[in-house]
Amino acid sequence: MSAKFDVVVIPGDGIGLEITSGAVKVLEAAAKKYDLDISYTYKDAGGTAYDKFGVPLPEDTVEAAKSSDGVLFGAVGGDKWDNVKPELRPEKAILGLRKQLGLYANLRPVKVLDALVGYSPLRTDRVKGTDLVIVRELTGGIYFGDRCESEQYNGAERAWDLENYSVPEVERIAELAFRTAKLRRGKVTSVDKANVLATSRLWRRTTAKVAEKYPDVALDNLYVDNCAMQLAVNPKQFDVIVTGNLFGDILSDEAAVISGSIGMLPSASLGDGTGLFEPIHGSAPDIAGKGIANPLGTILSAAMLLRYALREEQAADSVEAAVDKVLADGIRTPDLWKDGFEKVNTDEMAQAVAERV
Repeated sequence: MSAKFDVVVIPGDGIGLEITSGAVKVLEAAAKKYDLDISYTYKDAGGTAYDKFGVPLPEDTVEAAKSSDGVLFGAVGGDKWDNVKPELRPEKAILGLRKQLGLYANLRPVKVLDALVGYSPLRTDRVKGTDLVIVRELTGGIYFGDRCESEQYNGAERAWDLENYSVPEVERIAELAFRTAKLRRGKVTSVDKANVLATSRLWRRTTAKVAEKYPDVALDNLYVDNCAMQLAVNPKQFDVIVTGNLFGDILSDEAAVISGSIGMLPSASLGDGTGLFEPIHGSAPDIAGKGIANPLGTILSAAMLLRYALREEQAADSVEAAVDKVLADGIRTPDLWKDGFEKVNTDEMAQAVAERV
């Protein structure tokens, strides 16, 4: 008897429809191979939802997401909505979904495939073999602390933002990082600024306490400035990096550049319920509808959905292996194409991956 799952697909704006369509095609191939019964419910969010309903995140989208086994998300935003009120901007959709689903952790893998080593800005000997995951705390820290836009203090105007973390917030993100490392190479690097910040000292103490429960996982600590340097100098040393919201935002964007193509990178936002899976790139409205968008980041996000939401490890492995094979076979969308390779459009790339699953 086949396992049954319900996946909500939210294409969003710009290239969202094209890339999510490609990912669903690959999911269907994996479902057929591994006897999975996956149904798909399509919902609106972002600027597309604003145009239809006057809000970027309709309530029925939220409810469908909450009751699903996983959410596959495309991208939101675009110049078309630049003049919309701040509270109605398309980007509020993804922030709202994260809040409504209780997603407190963002997992961003950065794996440099042999076929794409030449695209990295780093030297081949430094970048080849890089395979790391950044686990970023998503709902706490300075982004969600109290703030003041303007006040008078000692005769001068000032603004401030409050950074704070509680022990339970750090514990749950650390637990996820250690569980992730157990499935990989067994090493966690916790990143903070404990030489300066009180919140970082609490972060480091709490992470060390959690580490005691995982004797088979090695823990080391780096200050954020050193970690930023090490990502550029020797990214291969890292397995799982865990850090707070602000540092994670910066480091994950730095690490994304290592791969040489932002179109290749997936992400997962996880909590205690339904997870959300999306590529890290934007909606690229300038190429929307042209069939030239790279769907691989979304396809790899679908692989993360199989692994983390549906718990179908073999199916996830097969999708990731299929992406590796397509690239090894010299098939490229225009963003990665060079002389000597086969240039394909968005649908053709998705079909090529599906055939290799």
